[in-house]
Amino acid sequence: MDPKLPRPFVKLAWSNLAAQSAEQLSLAAVPLVAVLALGAGPGEIGMLATVQTLPFLLLSIPLGLIADRTSRQRLMLWAEALRALALLGLLAVVATARPSIEWLALLGFIGAVGTVSFNIAAPALVPALVPREALARANGRLELARSAAFAAGPALAGALVAWLGGPAAFVLAAMLSVSAVVLLLRIAEPQRTRPSARHPLLELQDGARLVWRHELLRPILLTAAAWNTSWFVLQAAYVSYAVRTLGLGAGAVGLSLGICGAGMVTGALLASRMVGAMPLGRAIQFGPVSSVLAALLMTATLVVPSGALAAISLFLFGVGPIVWVITSTTLRQTVTPNAMLGRVSAVFLTANAGARPVGAALGGIVGATWGEPACLLLALAGFVLQAWLILRSPVRALRQLPAPAVEMPACQPSLG
Repeated sequence: MDPKLPRPFVKLAWSNLAAQSAEQLSLAAVPLVAVLALGAGPGEIGMLATVQTLPFLLLSIPLGLIADRTSRQRLMLWAEALRALALLGLLAVVATARPSIEWLALLGFIGAVGTVSFNIAAPALVPALVPREALARANGRLELARSAAFAAGPALAGALVAWLGGPAAFVLAAMLSVSAVVLLLRIAEPQRTRPSARHPLLELQDGARLVWRHELLRPILLTAAAWNTSWFVLQAAYVSYAVRTLGLGAGAVGLSLGICGAGMVTGALLASRMVGAMPLGRAIQFGPVSSVLAALLMTATLVVPSGALAAISLFLFGVGPIVWVITSTTLRQTVTPNAMLGRVSAVFLTANAGARPVGAALGGIVGATWGEPACLLLALAGFVLQAWLILRSPVRALRQLPAPAVEMPACQPSLG
């Protein structure tokens, strides 16, 4: 880790790496166990995926409120402990040699609750641990961990399940999750002033109103929602399109998706340098613009069927969006009052999570009606829209981080 980053953040970064790795291992291992041990088909696998995404839609907003009212370090600690228990439960279910789809779904849901809590509390905690000028570098470290876990987790889970059986993947995932808990225990969160007691709906309304009325936060939210919708339209068609039109085998399709993960790692490594080399507004716009280029390359395969073009496209889809996440999160942390960081993070997480099933359903309908090429063209239109939203916004005028948000007045003693 960069020695310039404070030690409490270094512990947070390592715990994040362990937690993200545990999540990706379990996300990949659960459907593999369902297929190999239970003979599950697309319907059951789709149900598992749906159940594991429900906490993002149902619980992001309430957990954001909790993150603003209590210790964020403590919320992350309990969340990761919950995930560890869910992984141990999955291990027990799989080790009995009598797993069921229902148990896999229930324990997957519980583990996802931990993921949502961690994803909301971590960005809210970072500004308390890191100086303002180091926020971009710190966010880059967190996204690098997520990207590395995304790139390596599924392959590792597949190898463990194939070589040693399902329990091995859950043993490793549980060990990683427990190590994340241990690291979180060693983080001393700076004290915050306790917010005044208000009705939860009023506090949630404050967070949503801040995002919608803020000239910088609103275009970021709309751009992210449009990007996620477009990406899942593309994802709905890519695998069948790659096999039927591009002539890729299962191994080549997996490799191309792995190249997207490699792009994410590259983007995480480049982000802090980009922020230092160009105006902040341009660095934020890089991700949406590069996504348009990536979509154009994917659409070009309709004319020139080429696995290489598709791989380059997916690499760009990895690089640009990770730069976007790092730079836009840094801006969001700066312009949001510390007392509202949890709720604002929850608004963004809910919008992004809600856009994904919409994009997947839209891609499925368009693909079934007009075929995979129509999905590629629709996705391209969506990526053009998300780039237009951010290019015409006030974000384009930012040369550096704006002044920090004015904190809300304190009314109560500090949190312990």
